[in-house]
Amino acid sequence: MPSLTEQLTTVVEKTERLIALCQTLQEENDLLKLENQSLSTALDVSKSKNSELQEKLRAVKLAKSFADTNEKSLDIKQKINEFVREIDKCIVLLKK
Repeated sequence: MPSLTEQLTTVVEKTERLIALCQTLQEENDLLKLENQSLSTALDVSKSKNSELQEKLRAVKLAKSFADTNEKSLDIKQKINEFVREIDKCIVLLKK
């Protein structure tokens, strides 16, 4: 059976190893907390950028729909003008 001094020395050594391990784990925990905070900030920035891009996309889609509508209305106006010209020609021919 080991002596009391040897047992005490063993306990002290194990305690010192536990303290060192605890300090190492605490440092690792602190680093992980910083990394987590950094990633959270990056995520928030990404979400903000995503929202901004979604808004721009919505605006572009809306502008495109207006452009398509304007093109369609121009086409319709041109068709109407062509019909009016044709009608005018027909009226001139009927008057003769």
